[in-house]
Amino acid sequence: MPVTLAGVGHGWTVGTDLFRGVDRTFEEGTVTGLVGPSGSGKSTLLAILAGMVEPTHGTVRRPDRCRALWVFQNPHGVARRRVLDHVALPFVARGDDRRSADVRSLAVLERVGLGNRAHARFSELSGGEAQRLMLARGIASAPGLMLVDEPTAQLDRVTAADVNRVIGALADSGAVVVVATHDDDTRVACDTVLDLGHHR
Repeated sequence: MPVTLAGVGHGWTVGTDLFRGVDRTFEEGTVTGLVGPSGSGKSTLLAILAGMVEPTHGTVRRPDRCRALWVFQNPHGVARRRVLDHVALPFVARGDDRRSADVRSLAVLERVGLGNRAHARFSELSGGEAQRLMLARGIASAPGLMLVDEPTAQLDRVTAADVNRVIGALADSGAVVVVATHDDDTRVACDTVLDLGHHR
């Protein structure tokens, strides 16, 4: 189900607005790039979409039971656990036995270019591989809403290009995907763009 913002704005008690007048429907199976200058409220809008923050203006309509998943800028994993284990966990948590969870996990890892790293430990991954693993785990978690915060901010250009290829494929998960970014290449990888710089 789509998530809709109607006249959404957010500001501080002193009266300064981060942004205002945001009208947007985020559709299932699409990736929206959330852009704007530093301090324009990108992370705040992600938190509003997730239901963690109430906007000071406007309304947010999200489906009941719309589960949000946040993929953070800094990848976090269990150093000694395998890549496969990180992706299998959401499947096991939803009731799959370990064998079927592993099969499904390998399919997801292949989609993000990590099939050959399935049995590596998290501590052995490069920064780009770790970020792609977090996106793979997000896909496996099957959220209704996936929020991705600056996925390439700490990566070199070649590594960032690998992550951006995965960003472009996230729509296949069927989720509403919103990616906050300063990276022009990430912006191009998205289906549509919402520029908070136009809402100040």
